[in-house]
Amino acid sequence: QVQLVESGGGLVQAGGSLRLSCTASGRTFSSYAMGWFRQAPGTERVYVASITWNAGNTYYADSVKGRFTISRDIAKNTEYLQMNSLKPEDTAVYYCASTRSVLTSLDLERAYDTWGQGTQVTVSS
Repeated sequence: QVQLVESGGGLVQAGGSLRLSCTASGRTFSSYAMGWFRQAPGTERVYVASITWNAGNTYYADSVKGRFTISRDIAKNTEYLQMNSLKPEDTAVYYCASTRSVLTSLDLERAYDTWGQGTQVTVSS
């Protein structure tokens, strides 16, 4: 069974940067795409970005476009989320997710079959 483990969260001042990592472990990892979602206190989990595993095509929510960059290292079974120009409204628990097949749009939670445990990102003003 594949497990996803996030790392790299923390506390940063507004305008700063963080890089999140998500590494897949377990049986042979096979993915069509991976993504990042986030959930702020008292709100629903929302889409942040996604990347197709082989082609490396990237997609972003409008709220992070131009500030965040998603990437992956196939040899390390790891995806990254480089977050620049962070704002207090980016404060949330960030979750990585993976899917082995495309059944629906990658900006939907139900597109993914495996999730990480989440990592906290806090941006102070």
